[in-house]
Amino acid sequence: MQSGPLYEATFFVATTSVRNFDDWFKTHVRGVLHEPGIIDCNVLSSATDQDGRGRATCLYEFFDDEALDVFLRDGVEQLDDELAATFEGQVELLGRVLREDPQIDMPADEASICLNCGARLAGQYCGSCGQRSRNRLISLWELISDAFGDLLEIDSRLWQTLIPLLRRPGQLTHDYLQGRRVRYMPPFRMYLVLSLLFFVVAFFDPHEDLGLLFEPAPEPTAEEIAAELAVKQEILEELAEEGIIGSADLPTGVAVNESGLNSSIDEQGAEVGSECDIEASGLEDLPDWLARRLTPERLQRICEQTEIDDGRALLDKLLDNIPAALIILLPLMAMVLKALYPLSKRYYVEHLLFFIHFHAFFFLILSLQILFTRLAALLHVPEVISILTIVATSLYVPVYLFVAMRRVYAQGRLITSIKYIVLVVAYSLGFFTTMLGALAIAAFSI
Repeated sequence: MQSGPLYEATFFVATTSVRNFDDWFKTHVRGVLHEPGIIDCNVLSSATDQDGRGRATCLYEFFDDEALDVFLRDGVEQLDDELAATFEGQVELLGRVLREDPQIDMPADEASICLNCGARLAGQYCGSCGQRSRNRLISLWELISDAFGDLLEIDSRLWQTLIPLLRRPGQLTHDYLQGRRVRYMPPFRMYLVLSLLFFVVAFFDPHEDLGLLFEPAPEPTAEEIAAELAVKQEILEELAEEGIIGSADLPTGVAVNESGLNSSIDEQGAEVGSECDIEASGLEDLPDWLARRLTPERLQRICEQTEIDDGRALLDKLLDNIPAALIILLPLMAMVLKALYPLSKRYYVEHLLFFIHFHAFFFLILSLQILFTRLAALLHVPEVISILTIVATSLYVPVYLFVAMRRVYAQGRLITSIKYIVLVVAYSLGFFTTMLGALAIAAFSI
């Protein structure tokens, strides 16, 4: 029974660092007693865990919840950084918050009951299912606040996740693996939200996707079409006279279709200028299972379809496949990390978590770059400022990956640099392969 909340910090120390840790721990306890908001720091008896590591536990007692929140926001992060800098991954910290439960001895009929699961309530939220204790909405504003609370509240999980995701490489992964998870958005949900945000920002065109809300552009008149075709014909003739193109490449006639598009035709009326000429001889060396799928007729049809619409259908299909390709890339890169850190004693899913956070950051930085570029153009910001900003944020991406590897895996700069180069090469090959696969699937689905 304490007057204020407690924070229980348990330190797991590698055998080779026990002596150095004892000296550091004594100094740390003396320093903590001078921190504002901390009443006492009680050191429990040391022991050894099942892996043979030394273990020391310290209970920090705080004046109130506000002092505890300050420590959780700043003090724990500083403590992690100090341990990483001093012991280089030889000391692991696990912590939890302990509070007095005023209803622990209260009769069940006198305690508030969760209307969802029936558990007794000791605060605004249920400790079993997480539902709010209130059973009705008071106003329309509360309904809106519940819908957009994470966006409107500055201390919500959304902002507590996005800000360290941008500013502190690897911090989310490190905190998640240390057990500090409730304050952040779930990793895969964050990845899906930021990837959706990126594709909406990058490829959503209101005039095309919401065409019903806009008046159609006026159709060109026959005179305008004829004038445009005459200009094209004149340009081709000038290129032929200068020897840039051969006279045989000039069209022998021009036809105008109903949509105002022109097509070059020869005397027989057949369309010319097509570059789709698939030869079966080039496919003879392919494996049998692949040759049955890559038939000349099928490739000819894909080529002609791409040429007819200038590749628009192929591009649309490719954009549809990119999110799935990037999701496939995640476990592949996690396998690379697993191979690069065989002695880290980390599970495969922990390496997967690292790349989920990195891809989420990548989507976020790309979205911010696109939004900044459009806003700069709207506000007539000098082009040189826009270019320098985009270059600076682009250079931040590889630096971010390196710092994140250092923070999460806690190895020296030299060994991390070597593994970083290997990871970047593997990532480039994996990205190229998955994008090539997405392009192939897109081509055979149009």
